[in-house]
Amino acid sequence: MRDYKFCALVFSFTVLAFAQSDRGTITGTVSDATGAVVASAGIEVRNTQTGAVYQVASSETGNYVVQVPTGTYEVSITVQGFKKYLRPNILVPVEQTLRIDATLEVGSTGESVTVNEAAPLLKTESGELAHNVTADSLNTLPILGIGNAAVGSTGIRSVFAVTTMLPGNSWLPDNSLRINGLAGNSEAVRVEGQEATGTGATGPGGGGMASPSTTEPSVEAVQEVAVQTSNYAAEFGQAGGGLFNFTMKSGTNQFHGSGYDYFVNEALNAGTPFTNDGNGHLLRPPAAQ
Repeated sequence: MRDYKFCALVFSFTVLAFAQSDRGTITGTVSDATGAVVASAGIEVRNTQTGAVYQVASSETGNYVVQVPTGTYEVSITVQGFKKYLRPNILVPVEQTLRIDATLEVGSTGESVTVNEAAPLLKTESGELAHNVTADSLNTLPILGIGNAAVGSTGIRSVFAVTTMLPGNSWLPDNSLRINGLAGNSEAVRVEGQEATGTGATGPGGGGMASPSTTEPSVEAVQEVAVQTSNYAAEFGQAGGGLFNFTMKSGTNQFHGSGYDYFVNEALNAGTPFTNDGNGHLLRPPAAQ
């Protein structure tokens, strides 16, 4: 029986460790107006897009930790003898830890206090250097290649174009990817926290691993890209030149979708100065095919 319980305990911790890589974390301390910690406080974390609810309680030292999938959340804390604490619009990125400390005010639980301040920018919970980029940023900024003229520097709608937004990195589509000067193509790739690093032939600029494009989800299917470039946790120690973790889009309580179209025509190109097409107009370079 003891062996069975021990194996079950080890399995639980193993599952928890793997679950960390596709989720974000909200942590903090619950205290009253005098600064004294509040133990056993009921804490509810609700996803405002899906309605999913996660419930935890503060420890004897007033601390709490909850891991949730990436998304927008609302934190509410209810304790008898105190006003209900509400903290809306908390955007939780993948593999990031947000500290949300709550100070409760004396009053009835029928009353509530809503705090709308932003999450602190200074990271004090972990030492890794990470960057989180949403798919909206990829589509809004002009970094996704759409034709032959741009393929050499950005690829064709490649999700790895996110690398061009990170400092100290270089990326050649279908060739090599270097993070902080480390060996080319030595990064690790995960999709929803699951190992997905390419195992094909090493690219021309490689350092022992496959070209990143061997594992490349569609930009349309990706919600967020989390890139850890240094000081990441020991569980990611097999990554040489950074860790890419793709979070895929999932459903919410509303119907939604997206689409894109690129219209290319040489009539829209600027004319070349000091040229003449024979009809008094400037020559326009042909559109790339």
